[in-house]
Amino acid sequence: MARPRSPRVTLLGFTVPDDLLAEIIARDTIMPTQTHTFAWSLVRSLRAADCPVHLLSAAPVSTWPGNGQIRFRAGRFRQDDVDGQLLAFVNLLGLKHLTRFVAAWRTGARALRERDADVLLVHGVHSPFLWFGVLRARRRGVRVVPVLTDPPGVALPTDGRLVRLLRGLDVALVRAALARCSGVIALTPALAEDFAPGRPRLVLEGIWAADPPDLREGARVVPPPELREGARVVPPPGPPVPRGATRDIVYAGGLSRAYGVDRLVEAFRGLAGDDLRLCVYGRGELAGWLRDQAAVDRRIVPPALLPRSELLPRLARAAVLVNPRPVDQDFVRWSFPSKIIEYLAAGVPVVSTRLPGIPAAYAPWLSFAEPDTADGLRAAVGRVLELPADEARARGAGGARFVRETRNPAAQGRRVRDFLAGLARLPDQRGAQPRPLAAALLSRSSIWSTPTRNDIRSR
Repeated sequence: MARPRSPRVTLLGFTVPDDLLAEIIARDTIMPTQTHTFAWSLVRSLRAADCPVHLLSAAPVSTWPGNGQIRFRAGRFRQDDVDGQLLAFVNLLGLKHLTRFVAAWRTGARALRERDADVLLVHGVHSPFLWFGVLRARRRGVRVVPVLTDPPGVALPTDGRLVRLLRGLDVALVRAALARCSGVIALTPALAEDFAPGRPRLVLEGIWAADPPDLREGARVVPPPELREGARVVPPPGPPVPRGATRDIVYAGGLSRAYGVDRLVEAFRGLAGDDLRLCVYGRGELAGWLRDQAAVDRRIVPPALLPRSELLPRLARAAVLVNPRPVDQDFVRWSFPSKIIEYLAAGVPVVSTRLPGIPAAYAPWLSFAEPDTADGLRAAVGRVLELPADEARARGAGGARFVRETRNPAAQGRRVRDFLAGLARLPDQRGAQPRPLAAALLSRSSIWSTPTRNDIRSR
């Protein structure tokens, strides 16, 4: 039977050009690289599945004063042969949501009409964009499908009373909007179950970014605050040491206690071996503390923030890659760390805590740290370091094959295309009517299934 034609998709969210992201990273308190990577991977997946894609995007910036720019202007851009429009907004508390809603209302309605969109994908739980979809896109018969990558209303330690109040209101608005959407794409089952109960869902924990761009190429990069000491800039580590000279234990991501970086340092201190080296890449609250640790232990390398073009080769040269995120935090049931896919794709053994959001299909390729304490991490890393070289290479190669064959843009794009086509009830390529909607959405074998180890062996 011929498959339905590929839906025409408008992606509303934060998919901005690489040069704009480089400017944001240079002057913002946040580092939205994972949002950027996922967004463009989603675009590439849709295009690999023959879905025409148009972008409506707002700059992913912290509210002033986290980002010093207040007014963001509208504009057009083109990257990877995809056209996009930047939405104007005012980057002040309260006005940010209001002006983004107005911009989406004015620009988005025209774009949906001109592009004859079948589906409006909304990246994230940003209430102005969700409500534009509910109030405007649905009236045009466009299916509204949010992509849930995080829970709404995540509180920050710096939030004041007013911000907490506004976050609570925003969560209520998000829940109400999600209840009116056609379906959801979620990184974990818990995100769909808790925030969009009863809605058709596709669980898509991530996409392997097969050809990640250099986010800083051609852009002037200002070192972030934690890499400065007064007027002196702290340099990143020197050139990578040749393979065999050291055995590097590597972490890449946010440098915070919430992600278990302090536990990783404590675990590393208990490992014997002058050839071991702990390398951490990223930025966050623990950057200064990590520099202090490096000053007293020569095996610990000062933290560095690297462009992806430099980071990925360092991941591939590591002896072990570690995800130390604690499992007892409230948000972990909604979370799938995207670094797991990047780690596995590097072809290196991976140690991770057993987070509930990690699908079972990943288990054969991960070495779990249980418990998730410093002692548990130390024991898990130690076991990997003791593996015979051939076994370590085979484990790394198996993990790389798993993500490259089952989480690549083409494979994930097909799953997204079929899910969206079922929601939109598109005619097939020969003009025949599609299966009934309920049958399309409830066919777990074709839409919701997660490829298993046996799937890889059969290919």
